[in-house]
Amino acid sequence: MGRNPDRDGTDQGRLRTTPAPLPQAALDHAQRLACLRLIRSENIGPVTFRELINHYGGATAALQALPTLVKRSGRSLRICSADRAEAELAAAHKAGLTPLVTIEPGYPPLLAHLDQPPPLLYVRGRSDLLHRPAVAIVGSRDASAAGLSLTRTFASGFGAAGLIIVSGLARGIDTVAHEASLTTGTIAVVAGGGDVVYPPENERLMRAIAAEGCIVSEMPPGFQPRSQDFPRRNRIISGISHGVVVVEAARRSGSLITARLAGEQGRDVFAIPGHPLDPRAEGTNHLIKQGAMLVTDPGDVIEALRPQVSQWPSAAPGGYLIAEAPQRAPASPPPKPVEPTGADAAAVIAALGPAPVSLDALVRATGIPVPTVQSVLLELALADRIERHAGQLVSLKS
Repeated sequence: MGRNPDRDGTDQGRLRTTPAPLPQAALDHAQRLACLRLIRSENIGPVTFRELINHYGGATAALQALPTLVKRSGRSLRICSADRAEAELAAAHKAGLTPLVTIEPGYPPLLAHLDQPPPLLYVRGRSDLLHRPAVAIVGSRDASAAGLSLTRTFASGFGAAGLIIVSGLARGIDTVAHEASLTTGTIAVVAGGGDVVYPPENERLMRAIAAEGCIVSEMPPGFQPRSQDFPRRNRIISGISHGVVVVEAARRSGSLITARLAGEQGRDVFAIPGHPLDPRAEGTNHLIKQGAMLVTDPGDVIEALRPQVSQWPSAAPGGYLIAEAPQRAPASPPPKPVEPTGADAAAVIAALGPAPVSLDALVRATGIPVPTVQSVLLELALADRIERHAGQLVSLKS
């Protein structure tokens, strides 16, 4: 209930195959440096990072193997230097930002179980909030007085129920959502570096959230946000939340991107209806037509999350206790890396096309074992010849 179904009526969030989990362990400085060097190297996105770690059993071994992989892929690739990675970590420490890699225990559990979790987050403030049940509130920057009032009502109601509020520190709805939940717990996911104030008028609010709440960014310290960085930020807002509430959104709103990403991630999507003649309600009303759950009260959202609840005391000081993501199974030793032949690579490339396909489909089409196909895809990713899609699908770049 409340999820956005695909056009064929299936629930994409529930049918998606779960990727192989990364082993989790506390990292020392050398291991964190190796992870950062991988993450900042060219053509290594979230999926490729995960596959390199799983394939070689750790970032250090993967980094050592990278030059050979790059040479075999037939393309040049810039590998992040140790000095550059050291400088970034030093700048983060100076700015009060704590790095969290997906393979570390402190990484947000809901986010870690996505198909493509950000390999690295910088956290400023109370990182414990990332492990508490959360609901995102998003909406228009040019919000109406009614929209801002509803935001305060919903944020306060969720906070009283023990839920953390997640938003993007933008003007309008985001700002009010954070202000109304400062004392109960709020998380601001920003598009720039965790030490960069944007928009400028929210400088005081950002300082307050850093002191009382939590600021999250996947960008390096000092990074100034660009227009293309905000949709990337939105996938984190929905990814660390159990559900997303859209208060006001125009037809072409970034909040609708967050709602779409939430549906792809299997999160609950809620929308507050608005007047049909108000353009700020056009997007939210459209979401309701597309299957988002219509809500008019914080209790509607809390009740809809009931299936995710492990314990639901009717009157307890701790409020509502919502189930965390399932615990990861203990990691088995990584398999011995497979070196595909030229014939293997040619067969996989021949089976690929512009239409996204699954790993299983490639295995069936080529007759090549799964580990070998995975190794070929890893080399193709480093050569920037394939594109990753939701649901662990892959296609050949044109």
